[in-house]
Amino acid sequence: MAYSDRELLARLLKCEAGGEGDNGMKAVATSIMNRVRVSAGEYQRIGQGDIRKVLYQKGQYDCMRSVLGGVANPQTIWASPPEQIHYDIADWALAGNRLFPIGYSLWYFNPFAPGCPYLFPFNGSGTFQIAVAEHCFYNPTALYFTT
Repeated sequence: MAYSDRELLARLLKCEAGGEGDNGMKAVATSIMNRVRVSAGEYQRIGQGDIRKVLYQKGQYDCMRSVLGGVANPQTIWASPPEQIHYDIADWALAGNRLFPIGYSLWYFNPFAPGCPYLFPFNGSGTFQIAVAEHCFYNPTALYFTT
């Protein structure tokens, strides 16, 4: 049986930001839903408003990949079932809620170092918006809308 949209999002939240508290998980959920709702660019073309297409887009979320760098990925959405808090935040995001400081961020990543680079992805399609917990969040630039 295939996972529901709610189940997929809850599992991804646990895997991507499960240790970062409610705001960390809400920030990641906001960024994911921004990709679902964006009106132009790569994510609109590929996702077309469908969360499943956004989540399964190749190379976007490490937790959605069973192999990383040629070896089995121990941290996947299949490895650890979500808890109630992950479902609650998935429901919150799917209902249209947003964590305001995230803005329209389409990207996030953990730099595993102090500070966040100004540009991400490094092609200049996103600029730094805010850091929440361990992740840096990036809003799209005009360049993104040409992708």
